[in-house]
Amino acid sequence: MTTVPTDMVIVLLIAVALGVFAWLMVRRQRSVGLKRRFGAEYDLAVTRLGSRSKAEAELASREKRVARLTLVPLTAADAARFSQAWNTLQGRFVDNPKGVVAEADHLVRELMEKRGYPMGDFERLAADLSVDHPTVVSTYRAAQTIATRDASGKADTEELRKAVVYYRTLFDELLGVAPSKSPATLPMHTLPVHT
Repeated sequence: MTTVPTDMVIVLLIAVALGVFAWLMVRRQRSVGLKRRFGAEYDLAVTRLGSRSKAEAELASREKRVARLTLVPLTAADAARFSQAWNTLQGRFVDNPKGVVAEADHLVRELMEKRGYPMGDFERLAADLSVDHPTVVSTYRAAQTIATRDASGKADTEELRKAVVYYRTLFDELLGVAPSKSPATLPMHTLPVHT
């Protein structure tokens, strides 16, 4: 019977330990990178999928899917048209808050489509948005929740106002401009709310 030299066993154990350590560090770096990139969306994915590894696989899959999309910036004319449409929509809020929420949802979806996002179910669209716009996808989810409540007649005027503000946040991000402070485009919280 031949015996393996003790030195060789020690070297082999050290090599295995270093390999495991390196693998753990790579996983940790990947986790840190995904958490930094996706922010709250990372935590939401962990909660929804029940594990960090499943969530990270899903987020990496989103990155790959969105990398295959052809997302385009708006032309100056399109940006002006969308901005004007938003200003008109926002100006009608006091008279028709329910209608404005539906219009805001439609306008945001039109803008996403113009930028190159594939239209589909809401969760897929929100997942795609989370790759490049992780800080505002939660506001999009909140706006959509309120719009759904509104469709069933359960949202009050304050909720509708919040929904339009949330849609505006995403709208501005997708438009690629900082929100204007001119009187015609003041944030919705500056508008009077009538119940």
